Amino acid sequence: MTDKATMIVDKDFQIGEVDKRIYGSFIEHLGRAVYGGIYEADHPQADEQGFRSDVLELVKGLDVPIVRYPGGNFVSGYNWEDGVGPVDQRPKRLELAWRTIEPNWIGFNEFMDWCKKANTDAMMAVNLGTRGIDDARNLIEYSNHKSGSYWSDLRIQHGYKDPHNVKTWCLGNEMDGPWQIGHKTSVEYGRLANETGKAMRWVDPTIELVASGSSFIGMPTFPEWEATVLDLAYDTVDYVSIHQYYGNSQNDTSNFLAQSISMDSYINTVISTCDYVQAKKRGKKKINLSFDEWNVWYHSNAQDKKLDPWQIAPPQLEDVYNHEDALVVGCMLISMLKRADRVKMACIAQLVNVIAPIMTQNGGPAWKQTIYYPYMHASIFGRGTVLVPLVKSPKHDTKDFTDVPYLETVAVHNEEKEEVTIFAVNRNIEEALPFEIDLRSFGAFTVSEHIVLEHEDLKMTNTAEAPNRVTPHTSGNAALADGGKIQATLSKASWNVIRIKLT
Repeated sequence: MTDKATMIVDKDFQIGEVDKRIYGSFIEHLGRAVYGGIYEADHPQADEQGFRSDVLELVKGLDVPIVRYPGGNFVSGYNWEDGVGPVDQRPKRLELAWRTIEPNWIGFNEFMDWCKKANTDAMMAVNLGTRGIDDARNLIEYSNHKSGSYWSDLRIQHGYKDPHNVKTWCLGNEMDGPWQIGHKTSVEYGRLANETGKAMRWVDPTIELVASGSSFIGMPTFPEWEATVLDLAYDTVDYVSIHQYYGNSQNDTSNFLAQSISMDSYINTVISTCDYVQAKKRGKKKINLSFDEWNVWYHSNAQDKKLDPWQIAPPQLEDVYNHEDALVVGCMLISMLKRADRVKMACIAQLVNVIAPIMTQNGGPAWKQTIYYPYMHASIFGRGTVLVPLVKSPKHDTKDFTDVPYLETVAVHNEEKEEVTIFAVNRNIEEALPFEIDLRSFGAFTVSEHIVLEHEDLKMTNTAEAPNRVTPHTSGNAALADGGKIQATLSKASWNVIRIKLT
């Protein structure tokens, strides 16, 4: 067994409050995320609108606070008007981002109906690829203006008397990427985002706006992109987006589990860039982060290259996740929580079928992928105040990283519920890790639960035929020790949730 890891947390040393929107997700018109995912009209468990009730229940189990829609790369070629009004009059379009046919059976209003059923809010994205200011101001008028104007009255004509009041809006998607329809330079995009945001705020001054940041940390324009865009749009926007996916295509598990260290660096660099622009402008407003695409993504890459183009809802980006993927997702969640003072929104990409925690079969069952569990645990138990973690851990080196701590951990204090929750990943794939947590500043407490997600086979997955092969148990051994401490053993390659009740 490796040397002991320790963490000290004090209730008065705080990183920041968790914005519940950090546990958001994403639905794009891509693959079977919409058609065959949240919507399948002829499914045995479809409701009166064609939404799959079994999927809705799994979504509710995650307590998802916000869902980004409708893209993604899709939005940069999307005409939102195609998706409103009578369904039988909607056009079928060539969807160029993913080379499919978009039938527009589901659009803006239907998605807002689904959000109500899923107990979530919408984060809408506007098209700044092929479109711009005019269409964005029209969409927000359609969505948020009460009545008495062309677009708001058209919404009423479409059967929605009350405004949808969407309050969070993304100004385009990955506009730094050459793969993006309508790709722009940082100056072109920064000017357009600023002018579009101004017009949208004139329609509804209560909205929040997210500027499109770098598509991933390896972009050649990172972080100059953020510096230029924010220099041009600082007065208008509230957040800058960042995106990142990780994979294990080299089948190097130790290196794979260490990749969230790169995520830490990414977050800190973007925060520094935001603060530089604020200082340069002598501004009072802090620009916060919306990590509105993040996940593991690599399993489906080869299969996607074999798909024939121009299908409706083909099985694209359908990664089947294994146990080690769940550990990386857990590390990514911890990475964002450690900067909860500035990462205020995040969206695991995506929610159903497309690189997703939930999978379905057309006409068949829905089930939880391995990554469902750390996402669910964080969303349910990770509300409150993130505490500064003073951590000591044995370390190791991997192919791309040095001094990687075996322990990745963070603590969240929910004062209202009188609870502290410790999230912890043991990156050691060969040995268990003794773990001591010093909570003496909280006074008296008890350990209410120690949840563990572990499996002897790091490549084990859940499938329609075997949906429960990788599931958490509550047989962890965290227990009280002397001096206001907790002692636990973290199984090798495990995700852990230690729940503490304050007394």
